[in-house]
Amino acid sequence: MTTTELPDRAPPRGLAAAWSRAAGALTRPIDIAWLAAFRALFGLTMCVSMARFVAYGWIDELFVKPSFHFKYWGFAWVEPLPPAGMHALFWALGALALAIALGFMFRVAAPLFVVGFTYLQVIDVTTYLNHYYLASLLGLLLAVSPAHRAWSVDARFSRRRQRSVPAAWLTLFRFQVGVVYTFAGLAKAHADWLLHAQPLRIWLGSRTDMPVLGPLFTHPWAAPLMSWAGFLFDTSIVWLLLVRRLRPFAYVAVILFHAVTRALFPIGMFPVIMVLSALVFFPPAWPRRLVARARALLGHGSAGGHGSAGGHASAGGHASAGERPALAGDLAASPAAPPSRRLRALGLALGAAYCAVQLALPLRFLAYGGNVRWHEQGMRFSWRVMVREKNGSVTFMVRNTQTGRTWHVSPREYLTRQQEREMAGQPDLILQLSRHIREDFERRGRGPVEVRADALVSLNGRRIARLIDPGVDLASVRDGIGPASYILPGPKEPPPHLRPL
Repeated sequence: MTTTELPDRAPPRGLAAAWSRAAGALTRPIDIAWLAAFRALFGLTMCVSMARFVAYGWIDELFVKPSFHFKYWGFAWVEPLPPAGMHALFWALGALALAIALGFMFRVAAPLFVVGFTYLQVIDVTTYLNHYYLASLLGLLLAVSPAHRAWSVDARFSRRRQRSVPAAWLTLFRFQVGVVYTFAGLAKAHADWLLHAQPLRIWLGSRTDMPVLGPLFTHPWAAPLMSWAGFLFDTSIVWLLLVRRLRPFAYVAVILFHAVTRALFPIGMFPVIMVLSALVFFPPAWPRRLVARARALLGHGSAGGHGSAGGHASAGGHASAGERPALAGDLAASPAAPPSRRLRALGLALGAAYCAVQLALPLRFLAYGGNVRWHEQGMRFSWRVMVREKNGSVTFMVRNTQTGRTWHVSPREYLTRQQEREMAGQPDLILQLSRHIREDFERRGRGPVEVRADALVSLNGRRIARLIDPGVDLASVRDGIGPASYILPGPKEPPPHLRPL
């Protein structure tokens, strides 16, 4: 009896080999501690954020008081809840954020928080802030991750505890934070910011009365220096955080940078979110080491004993054997079961698609041409953080097409002060209000009417210029994602070099 030996399967080559290596690197197990710590910090931060809305009266100011809300394209159907419902929603979101921090009913709390918080953002375009958008994205990533499998209430009372997660999760979170910094830096790569130090000249010139730093802002070199510092920080900090030897110094730079920006500008929770998010660049086991050091300082363990995690981490991010701290609810944890090949491929494909979307959204402005800071097409969801100062005023001319009667309408008849300020420099919002004015006039029996806008806007201290073609009946223009022909070209002259007062 003879046997036939089958030839060995040839190893993959080319793209197949590269994909195999990438998949292997992304699916290798690393310590779950970083993800559990990020979940807790994110939940606490968002709980504080919801409390700020309640304490400062922003719920009524932003969602209850306005009689008209600007809509995102495709989301015109979204309406705010009644006043009591809006207040109840913020209290509920605060409770859900706390549940996320504790890892309590995480699979229910996290998706509900993401849906509720995102709903708040799509109610009115004028409430858009980059850090709200980032919070929704980070919440989404957390909601689909196994962040509750360790150091959580769920893990405490569940048999499905984990000590590891695939490295793809850490890569995805690092990618998301890296996208924010990188595109925020690239958005500053233009003449206004780098050559003319605008709009920082305007902003710093209004802060010369600030203690300690204020007198420095009177010097002509202050705005250029800070403009270049901001550009270099945003474009380089991710790469510095990725270098192990430079990481502690880079993180100190992160803290100092965001502390200064928080002191200078009213940017809410954005600095806190970014300082906490930058922790994902540290080794996965950093929370265990931190806990071990704290236990040692409190006399509950020693650096050389079996209860310390200070030690070294393996290549996969686990603490070395005998060095992992005994943490409540995590003693019986085990490595995550490896997913099937199909499930792994699906997860990697979804992650790649998410990354592609996050790259495409900030780059979509290239399809419109011109100055994105002027026409605003491609401005939102692109991490263009504080790159322009726009001031303007808009008057609407409403004309009855049958009688020829004309009315001059102020936006204040329909908007709050905050909404009017945001609308004045954003063409798509001017277009929306034009259509609302037409509907209002026709509802009151004054139609049919045409609505035109006289929008005068100053960009980064330049002389005022018309933003909207005054000859276009905006009420007849359909909104969409294509280039807007009713927007006039932006000014070509450079901004002025204003001296601080």
